[in-house]
This record gives sequence, structure tokens and C-alpha cells, in this order.
Amino acid sequence: MAEAHQAVAFQFTVTPEGVDFRLSREALKHIYLSGINSWKRRLIRIKNGILRGVYPGSPTSWLVVVMTTLGSSYCNVDISMGLICFIQRWLPEGCGPYRTPQTRTLLSVAIFSTGVWMMGILFFRQTLKLLLSYHGWMFEMHGQTSHLTKVWAMCVRLLSGRRPMLYSFQTSLPKLPVPSVSATIHRYLESVKHLLDDKEYYRMETLAKEFQEKTAPRLQKYLVLKSWWATNYVSDWWEEYVYLKGRTPLMVNSNYYVMDLVLVKNADVQAARLGNIVHAMIKYRHKLDREEIKPVMVLGIVPMCSYQMERMFNTTRIPGKDTDVLQHLTDSRHVAVYHKGRFFKLWLYEGSRLLKPRDLEMQFQRILDDPSPPQPGEEKLAALTAGGRAEWAQVRQAFFGSGKNKAALDAIERAAFFVALDEESHRYDPEDEASLSLYGKALLHGSCYNRWFDKSFTLIAFKNGQLGLNTEHAWADAPIIGHLWEFVLGTDSFDLGYTETGHCLGKPNPVLAPPQRLQWDIPEQCQAVIESSYQVAKALADDVELYCFQFLPFGKGLIKKCRTSPDAFVQIALQLAHFRDRGRLCLTYEASMTRMFREGRTETVRSCTCESTAFVQAMAQGRHLKADLQDLFRKAAEKHQNMYRLAMTGAGIDRHLFCLYVVSKYLGVKSPFLAEVLSEPWRLSTSQTAQFQIRMFDPNQYPNHLGAGGGFGPVANDGYGVSYMIAGENTIFFHVSSKFSSSETNAQRFGNHIRQALLDIADLFQVPKADS
Repeated sequence: MAEAHQAVAFQFTVTPEGVDFRLSREALKHIYLSGINSWKRRLIRIKNGILRGVYPGSPTSWLVVVMTTLGSSYCNVDISMGLICFIQRWLPEGCGPYRTPQTRTLLSVAIFSTGVWMMGILFFRQTLKLLLSYHGWMFEMHGQTSHLTKVWAMCVRLLSGRRPMLYSFQTSLPKLPVPSVSATIHRYLESVKHLLDDKEYYRMETLAKEFQEKTAPRLQKYLVLKSWWATNYVSDWWEEYVYLKGRTPLMVNSNYYVMDLVLVKNADVQAARLGNIVHAMIKYRHKLDREEIKPVMVLGIVPMCSYQMERMFNTTRIPGKDTDVLQHLTDSRHVAVYHKGRFFKLWLYEGSRLLKPRDLEMQFQRILDDPSPPQPGEEKLAALTAGGRAEWAQVRQAFFGSGKNKAALDAIERAAFFVALDEESHRYDPEDEASLSLYGKALLHGSCYNRWFDKSFTLIAFKNGQLGLNTEHAWADAPIIGHLWEFVLGTDSFDLGYTETGHCLGKPNPVLAPPQRLQWDIPEQCQAVIESSYQVAKALADDVELYCFQFLPFGKGLIKKCRTSPDAFVQIALQLAHFRDRGRLCLTYEASMTRMFREGRTETVRSCTCESTAFVQAMAQGRHLKADLQDLFRKAAEKHQNMYRLAMTGAGIDRHLFCLYVVSKYLGVKSPFLAEVLSEPWRLSTSQTAQFQIRMFDPNQYPNHLGAGGGFGPVANDGYGVSYMIAGENTIFFHVSSKFSSSETNAQRFGNHIRQALLDIADLFQVPKADS
């Protein structure tokens, strides 16, 4: 077959006359082009490294400095104050390139100019870092910007350069500051005072005071020392201890999902949709490698850290007995595909050329049309990634360390990402509310063996062309994968497009080698472990109740009319809903980002505050005047916004206490206070899904091009997980999770309470709502 000849560069046979070589020109051509492409990438990385290293300087600015110095020298004006002559005296005399006085002068000017240029770059970079350490602008009222902040913004814009690359600002970002122990403990006690009775609060206050006076000073010194030495005093420990050392299944407990556009349909041909999406993803990776993606900027001024994007592709979480590791490759030229219990390796390139969407569609269709059955043990193999981590590590070492199993596993783990071709169909139907929840459940865990939960992300394609992602959490947080997803969906909708029959544009190349079927040799002992992992994962998946719904009465537009932050509005509504659902308030986790600092990830906003509690209790009593309730709500919203700002600016509570706890473990110091704080359950864990990080289209012109966000499993067995996306001006999507095994929780019941709480708060301000 022609495909077989393209798979090798040459063949040989032994004959009586000797050895007969038969070269394949086509294969050699692809190898040659692949090598050229690899060297191009290396040269681009070297060039970007140089440009990034001298940012905000540029070759043009260097030339300007050199020409200015030369011009002044020509006019007999020595702006170097004798330094050029000093450099000239130190240059070797005699033969060679330094023979003539003119050459020596030019070289001396170039050396001096380069030194001045480098000093200027260091000065600008340090000045920018100092400016970015100012966060007063975050605490100013909307529309009341101070003169200091206006001057600060002008200086930041001036020093930020004109065309920054993705990682240009990394060395200019400030380090995450270590808060004082007294401030952290004060904020902690304030966050729990309303949740404890007087006796319990007095006990916690005593433990905190004892910790602050006796144990904390020593731990804090080590933490401050780490903050001086390390790029970020939190992120490496957070990744290691919160994610990689976790031994429970990734599925539901750690991985999260992201939904497709739900109000528009681009195409319903499964292979065609994948052709466009995979092509767009590799285009994004190409931009990522070349650092052509613009850094995300707050208000278009303040850059956010981009380091998490480095491991988006070609990354796999490798299981270990005690801790996992993240394996990241610089490049990968294929994706791993799962369909009907079979694994395939699909090449993304032909030589150095990325396959066009129509070619990728053809390749995916070949997999869909492949009638071959699964090999023994192959169908549920991915259940190993859904079960316990220690068990997966043990079986991986025992059965996948050599031979065809190792080769096949390498093909999956070294893939750019994983693709799952599902036989089910899912899509949101506004007339059938349950459809969104079923769609979410399919993305969260699927059948427990049709997702490779260790990959940085799994791209899931349902039979009707609807898509979604299941994302591993250790390598990055949700806004990072959201950035990719916005680019991909925008490219699919507005750049690539489809034919009238729903296929990718263009004509396929039928001589492309078909996707390669991975070969396994899985013994019965290993199959028994696979089945055991599947049963563990299935029990976990069956216990998850997921209720997803679209809130239609209003969205961001109406909330702004209430003169409050949309996030604060929703968070206070969640507190009211939880009180109505459980009859009490609880410790609440809201994720915020710390990416204004170098290598920053997240911080916790404890959104159940004294002020929100006062508002919720007043609403529950039902005898307060509307004006009083409005006043209590505004106080609660202002408190929440202040807590969120503190978390974003490095003055949070939980990451500091977490790091102090890690230091105490290293030193063998026991702290009852830290042990109790770190063991407190988050019975309400919440997160807002970021959107419009990239302006791929005008949302006012295309109001229905909305994703529904994504969701995650509950953090506590008797708690709720709530993810929400304030999707434009007129709607909000919610994803509520809980466990059937808990008699105290019910996701749909809580979702209904959320609906009513939002309406009740809106009624306080008498703002007209849309007809739901």
C-alpha cells in the first residue's frame, strides 16, 4: 500500500548479490521538511528569547542609541564623559580588526552605547516592576479615579512598550508579597466569627493568639526567606501538595469541564467539527510557541502572568506511588484518539505542513468508520486514570514499562492532547432543562473509561457535533484553558466555517496515511486492576448529582443598574440560597486569581462575611423595610468587593496559612491552630468562569455566541460545588453539583433556591426584569 511506503524512509532485502536498498523519496522528503521545521522553531525560540530578554528595549532602540552617540561624537560632543576614550584605550592594538583609529572609535561607541542601552532597559524594567506593585487603583470607586492613579496609568503605558509578546512582562511582574501574620490572623478570625458560637470563637481566638505569639514568628521567617529566593512563595507548594500529592481519583475530585457554544450550532457532523477545532487548536499552539499571543491585560493596562500557558499542550500527569509528576514536552506532532474502546494515533502534520481542516475531518472519519473490535483489556483501559493514583502508578510500572504496552502508552502520554469520539449525542435544548445537566455529566466523567483524565485536556466530540473539554487541574487554572477555548470557538465560527452540508471547507488528500491503531498486550491480572479502577470511578460518578441551568430573567445588565458588582451580587445570592436550603450559613470558598504577580495562581475569597450574614438573616426574618435591606445588601457587596481586591493583591488568608502549615511540617513543628484551620470543610465551593479574554468577535453583534461555562464536583461530601458564568447582559449559567449519598444536599433544590434568591434581591431595587 502507498501508506505503508510512506511510513519508512527506506527498506532493504538481502539477496545472493548482496544487500538491496530501496529508498522512499516521499518519506525522505517528509523527514527533511520535519527537520527544517524543527530548526525553524529553535531559531524562533532563540529570537524570542533575545527579544523578551531586552524588553521593553528593541533592536531599533539600540540603533537609536548608537546613532545618537555617533552623532554627538561627530559633533565633538562627548556625552560619555570620557568613557568612550577609556574603552578605546583598553582595546588591543596592532593587527586585526582594531588596526585603524576609525574602527577602534566605532567599536568603542558601540560598546558604550550597548552598555547605556542595557542599563536603560534594566532601569525601565525595575521602574515598571515598582509601578506594577501599586494596587491603589483597585480600591478606588468606579468613576472616581485619583490624580495619582491617572499619573500611574500613564507611566505604565509609557513603559509597557508597543508590541509586547506573550512573556514580555514576566520579569517585570512583582513578586507575591508575604502578608504579616497578625494581619492574616485578624482577617481569619473576622471570617469565622459569625459562623461560630461564643465558646467556639473564644477557643479559636485563644489558639490563634498562641500561634501568633509562639509558633508563627519562626515559620514566618522561613517563609519570607523563601519569598526572597523563589519566584513565588506559594505556587510550587500549591501545585505539589494540593494537586500532585493527592491520591484520590482525578475524575470529579480535581478535573473540571468546559462546555461548547450552546445557543448556536455550527455543524452537526462529528468529524467535521473536530477537523476545524483541532486545526484551530494547533494554530493556537503555533502562536503560543512563537509568543504571538498578546498577554492578558487588566483594564488594558496591567499585565497578568502568562507562565501557566507554557504547559497547555504536550503535557501529561504521570502517576507515582506517593506523588505525581507533570511531564511536559516541547513539541508533539500527533493526538491520541479514543473511539468505541479503541485507541488511535493521528498525525497532525504531513512533513512540516499542518493538516488542513478537511484532511483532519477525513482522518477522524476513518476512525469512525473503522470496524475493528477492541483488543482484550483495551476498552476500559482509561479507567486506570479515573481511579486511585497509587493503584494506577503500581499497575503502570508493572505492565506498561516495556514492549508494545509502553510504546502505546507513550503515544498517548506524548500526544499534544487527547480526543474522545463519543457515540452519544448531547446538546442544550432550552425547552428541556435536563439536557444541559446531562451534557455536563457527560463532560465531567463520561463512562469513566472514555476520557484520559491525566492529559492536560481531553477534547470530547459527541455524535451530533457538540463539543466540550475535560481538563486536568494541576498544570493551570480555568481561565488559561478558557483563553484557548475562546480562540478556538471564535476561529471555528468566524474564520474557518463549513460547507452547506456541514463539512469542512476544501478537498481532502486521500493519499494520507490513515490513523495508526495502537497495539496492546494486557494480561488478565492487569485487566482485573482495570475493572477494579472502573468500579471505583463508576461509584464516584454515580454519586454525583449535577444540575445545570440557564437563568433567564436578567444578567449583568440589570445587576449594573443596582450599582453593584455582578460577582458580589451572585455571591450574596448564593449565601441567601444556602441559608434557605440548609437553614444555616457555612464557610464559603470563592476562587480569585493572583496573576498580577509573577507565577501567581489563585487565592481564596471567604465570601460568607459578617455583612452578608446580616443581610441574609434580615431577609429571612421578613420584617425589615426595603430601604434597610438595600443598605445591608450594599454593605455586604462592598465588603465582598474589598475581600476580593485584597485576595487579588496578595493580602488573602488561606494561601499564607497553607504555606505556614507546609513550613511547620518541614520543621516538625505542631500547630493545633493551623491543623484545625486547614481541616475546615468548604461546604460551599464557588467559582466564576472568565469570558471575553480575547476579542474574537463583537458580543453585541453576536449575542447568542455564548458558551455555558463549565463546572466541577463538590469539594465536601455534604456540600455544594457552584460554578457560574455571567454570560453577557441578559443571562447567567449555573452548574451546581452535590452528592446523592448526602441526605442534606440536593443540587436541583439548591439551584431553585439560587433562582429565587436572585429574583428576591433584584426586587429590592425594583428594577424591571425580562420575561423568563
